[in-house]
Amino acid sequence: MRRFRFVAQMQTERALAMMRRMSHSEVAQRAEYAGATDLSGLAAAIKAWGRELGFQAVGIAGIELAGAEARLAEWVGRGYHGEMDYMAKHGSRRSRPDELVPGTTRVICARMDYKPESAGSGEVLGEGSRAFVARYALGRDYHKVVRGRLQRLAARIEREAGPVGYRVFTDSAPVMEVELARNAGLGWRGKHTLLLSRDAGSFFFLGEIYTDLPLPVDRPVSGHCGNCARCIDACPTRAIVGPYRLDARRCISYLTIELRGSIPVPLRPLIGNRVYGCDDCQLVCPWNRFARVSAEPDFRVRNGLDAAELAELFAWSEAEFRQRMAGSAIRRIGYERWLRNLAVGLGNAPTTERVVGALKARAGDASGLVREHVIWALARHGAR
Repeated sequence: MRRFRFVAQMQTERALAMMRRMSHSEVAQRAEYAGATDLSGLAAAIKAWGRELGFQAVGIAGIELAGAEARLAEWVGRGYHGEMDYMAKHGSRRSRPDELVPGTTRVICARMDYKPESAGSGEVLGEGSRAFVARYALGRDYHKVVRGRLQRLAARIEREAGPVGYRVFTDSAPVMEVELARNAGLGWRGKHTLLLSRDAGSFFFLGEIYTDLPLPVDRPVSGHCGNCARCIDACPTRAIVGPYRLDARRCISYLTIELRGSIPVPLRPLIGNRVYGCDDCQLVCPWNRFARVSAEPDFRVRNGLDAAELAELFAWSEAEFRQRMAGSAIRRIGYERWLRNLAVGLGNAPTTERVVGALKARAGDASGLVREHVIWALARHGAR
């Protein structure tokens, strides 16, 4: 998931090992290289190469995150991370890039827009019989797309600058993506906690290259939310408990993606027909009127997920789920949680024969988790 999830990255372990093995002479050579090279020109070239690879913006940040580290500790201390234990277990490595990847001195941050062309969010949310899927998950899994492009960018840097210590990330390790992107000048943190850009809103992915290249850093962007609180007011479950403060335990993205067990009963009616993630805070943000439709083919809608019927998706077999969701971020939650989410959506849908029939067909599902949510949903329709 874009906001919370990370998966272990292995493909650049070779580069990580190289950084750890650097001898004193190699460090001296790197310093000599830095002094002899036009680093400003290299930074400009990196940004141009990134745009050639499909990134809409690239910036460079330092590794100082002391303020963000304190805020993260307070957030975890309040228990706002819920069952996401990984938010706490990595200690200071999340906020100290050179502890996660020794030798890191800079972070190259990149932005890739993902807004699909045919994805009418408001229309789907207004039709309770249809399933709403967060716009970022309608196409191919962004981890694969962004990671691959970042790897190609890093390879290009090596070709031009010689051996470089680096490691590539995209929502895939203990990395403070929003803070680093802010420091790299790609935008500011909105009150909903996502990064915002004046010319692109928030419908984009972030990725990073940790590197030992001493590149010049960009300036952070000041905030432009002003007195606006639309995102806070629009949150269906009141998960945005204050400006820049999110209680993940109430967030629909957390409930439908990260939470492994039963969705709390009081929150189920508030989820509506949102079966994978939630975009409400983004949809009402005035800055997203500047969000551009992505030209990336991999982010085009697959399987009609931009307006599919809840009952239709609920009828998929596990084999069909695996086949249709191959290459999709949705496949990560697994079939059981997919059915759980759909059962909640069906429970909130208008009462029709098709909706009730779909639920009854799974009343005896092999999964106790699914059965529990089906029973709740049937009760919502006055059925047994």
